[in-house]
Amino acid sequence: MSAVPGSGRHARPSGRGGRDPSGRGGRGRDGERLMVPRAEFRSYYGRPVIKEPVWKEPDVPGYLFFGGLAGASSALAAGAQLTGRPALARAAKLAALGGISLSTVALINDLGRPARFHHMLRVFKVSSPMSVGSWLLSLYGPAAGAAAMSDLTGILPPVGAAATAGAALLGPAVTTYTAVLLCDTAVPAWHEGHREMPYVFAGSAASAAGGFGLLTAPAREAAPARRLAVIGAAVELTAKRLLERRLGDQAEPYHNGRSGALLRAGEVLTAGGLAGAALSRRSRLLAAASGTALLAASALTRFGIFEAGRASARDPIYTVVPQRERRNAAADGQGSGSPPLRV
Repeated sequence: MSAVPGSGRHARPSGRGGRDPSGRGGRGRDGERLMVPRAEFRSYYGRPVIKEPVWKEPDVPGYLFFGGLAGASSALAAGAQLTGRPALARAAKLAALGGISLSTVALINDLGRPARFHHMLRVFKVSSPMSVGSWLLSLYGPAAGAAAMSDLTGILPPVGAAATAGAALLGPAVTTYTAVLLCDTAVPAWHEGHREMPYVFAGSAASAAGGFGLLTAPAREAAPARRLAVIGAAVELTAKRLLERRLGDQAEPYHNGRSGALLRAGEVLTAGGLAGAALSRRSRLLAAASGTALLAASALTRFGIFEAGRASARDPIYTVVPQRERRNAAADGQGSGSPPLRV
C-alpha cells in the first residue's frame, strides 16, 4: 500500500476481488502479470483533491443546531397543546421562535450580506437543498413567530392555533433539510453518509427539543418532553452507529481529531442526559440538569459532524479511495455481465 503525501497514513484495500485502491498490484484485470507496477496513489503535491468548505464556524454549526431545535420544538408544542399542557406548549413555542431566529441570523452572517438570503428566494428549485431550505425558513419562521406571540399575548387564539399546526407540519422538514444540504456536497464524510445523516439530525433535534422542555417546563407537564428526548437520542445514536459501520474506514473523521472528541463528548452527555431524564420524574433540579446535558450534546453533535466534513476534505484519501472503489465495483459488474455502475 502506498503512503498518502502529507497524511502519514496509507490507502486501504477495498476488499472487492483482492483489488488495491492505492493503484498498485501485480496483475491486470484479465489476470496476466504486469511488467511495470501500477502508479502509486498520490494527489498533486499532496494537496487536497477538493476544496475545504468555506462555511464559517460557529455560524454554520450554530445554524444547523438552532434550526433543528426549532423544528422539533414546534412538533412538541403542537403535541403539548393538544394534550392540555399549556406551560410545556409555551416553552416549546418560545424555543421554536428563538431557535429559528438565531438559526437565520447565523445563516445570514455566514452569507456575509442579508441581501444574499433575499436573492435565494427569487427562484424555487426542488433539486437545490439551499433553495428549498430558504423557502422553508421563510414559511416556517412567521408561523413559529405567530404561534409564540399569540400564546404570550392571548391575541387571536384561532390564528395562534393555526400557526402552531402549520409550524408543526413544517418542523420535521426544518430539522432534516440541513442534513440533505450537507450531503449534497462533494465533502466525503458528509456525502458518503447521506443515507443515515437525516436520521442523525432528526434524532439530535428531537433530543434537544425534549431537553429544552425538561429544562423549562414544570415536572407535572414534562412527560412528553421526556419521551421525545429518549426517542430522539435512541434514533440519533442508532443512526450514527449504522453510518459508521457502513462507511468502515471512511468513517475515521468521525472518530479522530477534534471532530471525534466533539462527537464522543456529545455521546457522553447524551447518555448522562437520558439517565437523568429517566430518574427526573419528581426532581425538578435533575430534570433541568438532564435537559441542559441533552441540549449541549445536540450542539456538540452538529459541531462534530461539521468538523468531520472539513477534516475529510483536507485529506485526499477520503476522496480518492471511494472513487476507486466505485470504479472497481463498476468494472466487476461489467465483467460479470451486470449493468455498469455510474462513477
